[in-house]
Amino acid sequence: MSSTNRKRGPGGDASGYVLLVCALGFLVVAAVVWTSAAAGAALSDRPGPPSPINLLFALPQGEYTWPGTAATVILAAELVTAAALGVFTAGRLSAVRRRRRPIDAAARHMGKGPALDKLSRAGAAATAARLGASDRVGVYLGRTVLGGRDMFGGLEDTHLDIWGPRTGKTTRKAIPALMDHGQAPALVTSNKRDIVDATRQPRGELGRVWVFDLQGLIGEAATWWWNPLSYVVDVATATKMAKHFAMDSRGANARTDAFFEPAGQELLANMLLAAALDDLPITQVYSWLSDSRDETAEEILRAAGPDFRMAADSLRGTLLSPERQRGGVYGTARQMASCLRNPKVAQWVTRTDKLDKRPQFDPAAFVTGTDTLYLVSREGEDSAGALVTALTVAVCEAAEAAATRLPHGRLSAPLLAVLDEAANVCKWAELPNLYSHYGSRGILLITILQSWAQGVEVWGEQGMTKLWSSANIASYGGGVKDTKFLHNLSQLVGRYEALTRSTSHQPGRAGGSLLGSNRSTSVSSREEEIVSVADLGALPPGRALVIASGTPPTLIATVPWWEREFAPAVQASLDAHDPGGVAA
Repeated sequence: MSSTNRKRGPGGDASGYVLLVCALGFLVVAAVVWTSAAAGAALSDRPGPPSPINLLFALPQGEYTWPGTAATVILAAELVTAAALGVFTAGRLSAVRRRRRPIDAAARHMGKGPALDKLSRAGAAATAARLGASDRVGVYLGRTVLGGRDMFGGLEDTHLDIWGPRTGKTTRKAIPALMDHGQAPALVTSNKRDIVDATRQPRGELGRVWVFDLQGLIGEAATWWWNPLSYVVDVATATKMAKHFAMDSRGANARTDAFFEPAGQELLANMLLAAALDDLPITQVYSWLSDSRDETAEEILRAAGPDFRMAADSLRGTLLSPERQRGGVYGTARQMASCLRNPKVAQWVTRTDKLDKRPQFDPAAFVTGTDTLYLVSREGEDSAGALVTALTVAVCEAAEAAATRLPHGRLSAPLLAVLDEAANVCKWAELPNLYSHYGSRGILLITILQSWAQGVEVWGEQGMTKLWSSANIASYGGGVKDTKFLHNLSQLVGRYEALTRSTSHQPGRAGGSLLGSNRSTSVSSREEEIVSVADLGALPPGRALVIASGTPPTLIATVPWWEREFAPAVQASLDAHDPGGVAA
């Protein structure tokens, strides 16, 4: 039984409380009557009343005469005022009760007060000032359910949010984070247009907006392009690039072949490297993979010098392997790079011709400016998630490189990277290994997943555990049915001492008195969980459990963008760009 739904037993003796309420009521009545009598007496030049309590006895006994009409009018005014205040107070209390959720009862047993100072506005601002960024605070989280205190993630914090479908992860987390970021670079991944439409107009007032719409999900024209091979400069970067393609090509719970998977990935890496060295478009790689007898890539690598001889030898070994084996390796690599055959995708990552005047996206320039990059893709047979991941990684690594050249090794204007739907459109294999490091570089990562299982599909159980542990701020926003995950959360929140009262009658005595002298009450305690699995499974939209490093878990009320100061700007952007006009 948790603190949110613990049913009360018979309880203790309530007669003491009844007596206290009666006494307070008597004192209030005495004070109101005495005030009216005193004011009326002063206005009518009559004797003043005795003390408030004596007055209530003196009036009916005729020992004091009520001081006329003036006192009566004042008494009536006081009663009307009291009634109005009562109605107003009842209305406010009713509104508060309507806003409250059953889970809110658990907040009094979680983190509160000074224990949360690190997450307060003052705490986040102090961190920002220490880092030389006094013009900003951090990532807004919401308000504590107990006390309504604003909570923030600092400029060194990385975030991992597990919010199920339709829990408001875009409206209550992603959009506000982007709108609060101000004059600094920002990157967003998504599989829908909502966050693009809601923020592109206000972000466009701060810098250029780049929308990478590889599958035409929002109908964005390819008015610019990015060359993925500009990232590939050696064997290591070619291997990273190939891994993005390999990760994106794997279906959920797919079994990989112990030979063909790594061999195909190595072949793809060698061909990406060859295309980069010869300044060829990335689509040339797919053409090479379509002909297992084409030796062009090997010739390029061998001619490039001794640094690339091993890559050339690797490619030669594949070319000389038995036909069926070679066909399997080439087929695996070709399947990994299948998105490159799609002309919709190709126009975003290659020049259309030698006269193509479209601007080319430069990650190094981006991370030192105030532009915004939106990367839109979704899972499926036509997925281009590998290129979304590749560009995300290129930007983050460019930010890391820029940070190493700046004071304290961090960006003065932090890069915000909101990886919404990360498990679907940005399968970044190395993310768990980089999470804690990037916070110290001024790279604010916010990874948003729909469930723990989603993360396990991409990074495995150990990788997902590492990602969860590395995030400075983890939050759960409801909508998850995984009882194992919810049980672990319940354990993290902890337990509390629940008081239990029991009342017994003393034998041999009949009747009773107002003071309850014929009863005895005992109080005991037992440990109970603060929130149960059922409580967490039923967590309503608008509430989130926050687990931050160095602070106890706390329950917050999340705030949607339409309740924030930038609501008019977001609505104007939606009106201009979203056919529906509302971000879900």
